[in-house]
Amino acid sequence: MWIPGRAALCWLLLETLLRSAGGLNVCMSGSATSCEECLLIHPSCAWCAQEDFGLRRSLTSRCDFKQNLHKRGCEPRFIEYPSSSVSILKNSPLSTKGSGSALYDVVQIMPQKISLSLRPGDPTLFNLEVRQVEDYPVDLYYLMDLSLSMKDDLHTIRNLGTKLAEEMGKLTSNFRLGFGSFVDKNMSPFSYTAPKYHENPCNGYKLFPNCVPSFGFRHILSLTDQVDRFNEEVQKQMVSRNRDAPEGGFDAILQAAVCKEEIGWRKEAYHLLVFTTDDVPHLALDGRLGGLVQPHDGRCHLNDQNEYSASTKMDYPSLALLGEKLAENNIFLIFAVTKRFYVIYKNFTALIPGTTVEILDQDSKNVIQLIIAAYNNIRSKVELTVSDHPEDIGLSFTATCQDGKPLPGFRKCEDLKTGDTVSFNVSVEARSCPPRGTDQTFTIKPVGFKDLLEVTVDYQCDCGCSQTAQVNSSICSSIGTYNCGTCQCEPGYLGAHCECQEGDASSMYLSACREAEGKQVCSGRGECSCNQCLCYESEFGKIYGSFCECDDFSCARHKGILCSGHGECHCGECKCHAGYIGDNCNCSTETSFCFSDDGKMCSGRGNCVCGRCQCTEPGAFGDTCEKCPTCPDACGTKRECIECRLFNSGRLADNQTCQRLCKDKIITVESLENDDPGAVLCLYKTDDDCVMKFTYSEHVSGRSVLTALKDPECVTGPEALMVLLAVVGTILLIGLVLLAAWKLVITIHDRREFARFQSARMRARYHMASNPLYKQPITTHFAEMETFEKSFNGGLH
Repeated sequence: MWIPGRAALCWLLLETLLRSAGGLNVCMSGSATSCEECLLIHPSCAWCAQEDFGLRRSLTSRCDFKQNLHKRGCEPRFIEYPSSSVSILKNSPLSTKGSGSALYDVVQIMPQKISLSLRPGDPTLFNLEVRQVEDYPVDLYYLMDLSLSMKDDLHTIRNLGTKLAEEMGKLTSNFRLGFGSFVDKNMSPFSYTAPKYHENPCNGYKLFPNCVPSFGFRHILSLTDQVDRFNEEVQKQMVSRNRDAPEGGFDAILQAAVCKEEIGWRKEAYHLLVFTTDDVPHLALDGRLGGLVQPHDGRCHLNDQNEYSASTKMDYPSLALLGEKLAENNIFLIFAVTKRFYVIYKNFTALIPGTTVEILDQDSKNVIQLIIAAYNNIRSKVELTVSDHPEDIGLSFTATCQDGKPLPGFRKCEDLKTGDTVSFNVSVEARSCPPRGTDQTFTIKPVGFKDLLEVTVDYQCDCGCSQTAQVNSSICSSIGTYNCGTCQCEPGYLGAHCECQEGDASSMYLSACREAEGKQVCSGRGECSCNQCLCYESEFGKIYGSFCECDDFSCARHKGILCSGHGECHCGECKCHAGYIGDNCNCSTETSFCFSDDGKMCSGRGNCVCGRCQCTEPGAFGDTCEKCPTCPDACGTKRECIECRLFNSGRLADNQTCQRLCKDKIITVESLENDDPGAVLCLYKTDDDCVMKFTYSEHVSGRSVLTALKDPECVTGPEALMVLLAVVGTILLIGLVLLAAWKLVITIHDRREFARFQSARMRARYHMASNPLYKQPITTHFAEMETFEKSFNGGLH
């Protein structure tokens, strides 16, 4: 498996060798005149303690790369080259189940104790594994705001114990419940202090005329498995009234965390502290408004009545103190707050490890669902913290979560199931040597766990050959100490064997004190004595070298700081500490801050330069170039978050990485109106041939906001019968229209023909009197008929 720490070390060694080949040897160019000084120059430097090694050479030639010393004739047994190492002292296997007879032997982290032997600049690696075991005991302490605005919530939770125990029984067989309450400091200006309010702060308040006196924190019920007692104690409680809007909840949280015996926290259980309120808390320094200048001491101050006795004596605790005490006592804090103050408490969670925040309904109706959701959220992630971290030791983490991919710079895994095992690779490096004989100890533990890894550190800063040093050795003319192949002369004596006294000089010695012909003696920064340069002292630093050609102050600076504070000045050049490069060592090689949540370097939109992302994609911005509304892939990236967050579908839902990768704020609406000119409208087709629409914008606070339709827009297909009827009806309608049109055309045509006939007939008529052929008709048929009748009748007779 690829390990970032080893890769970085190999790169540094390769760089060192290349620079050596180019003529600059970091070991020999240093100012080391002893074995210990040599080891501090660079982790690749070694020292030769062989007596006859390096004759007629400068003393610094004993300090070189190990392979160079061997080539130059130094026997391996005389080479001092310590390296960092790891020893595992305790490594019990991980447990699989939390409850049972062996409860005290439950192990959730492996190994449990190791020892590190560190050489400055030489990192070493070790691996640790963490597992959330099944059926682990749970202690839950319910801490409730009993100010007047919470009276409806108090009525709602009167039977909370029974219902909560039933739900938690599905998750653990060993559950205990406790109860405490708080209001605020009973002093001005936080509470009503006039005599008429001493017994009843609600005196004269028409909406709620009776309530109990104000108090800071009151421990009511120690952790117990008798849930009926919880219900009984809750039903006895009454609300109180304070003057200002903020509450004294942080006082109560700290007391609930540090008063372990009074609360009843078990060492072998998860500790959940549920904090319910409908307003913001007072913070450190707010107490000065009431004349409280003494900072909180972080100790338990419960009196015989189980009330916080130092409420009117000390200031409110700070966020740093809260985080320290919660971590020290392995407590998960759950903020259950109303929607109005969600953002404020969400910001608190970034400052207090192991803290979550959930939205509480106005009357606390959803408190059970809230607690269960928070508990599942806590159990779904593992985050490492370091306690008593020595300043001269650097730590870097690489997490390997359920997908098996290493995540450099991450010390947290999410989306876990109970029983899952995750691993963390830890690189440790000592930056310097502490005073001789110093041993350091620090601990690494998952947030909220009782289990921890204890790490003891000793430093490889001394050479083994120093243990056989010879005082007043004959090798050193009996006026010096022979140590690791060199003589350390008494004051006033010089030379490889302490054969010269300071002040002796002659012309034959001067040529040996010039770097080259024509150069100044001792570079003009020292005196030649006994064939050696004695360098002047300087108020700016140390002048050294065979010809006083070097110093430790003539190097590049960054913002006025020599080598940016991340390197040592050697002979005019910055020798950067591990993890930094550049002429002035201001450029970090650490890339962990450049990885986005999806594991890509600068989200694939930029380059990591000096530990920070430089975005190359037009329109991209953010610490890891993760924000880019105008990028071509913006809609596609955010689409996956919409699918998994709103519909539990898509690629991210299958990989169970939705919560880790999709942290944007998502707002659902019935209809989408894009009023923001900076928002990008995105749409895509779902598997059901529906269209999902959403907008992507960046809020001024720096948070990405996705506004999406609550449901995709779908067009319902018509029924077959309706289609048939519509087709038939359309055909009939078209036929009727055509028939009517034909009838209309025929009617118009007939009328035109009739009009033409009438016109022709009118033109054919003449006037009767003007027609010469016309004779007036004579009617004679009556006479003829009479003659005919007579003839006919006579013939008959």
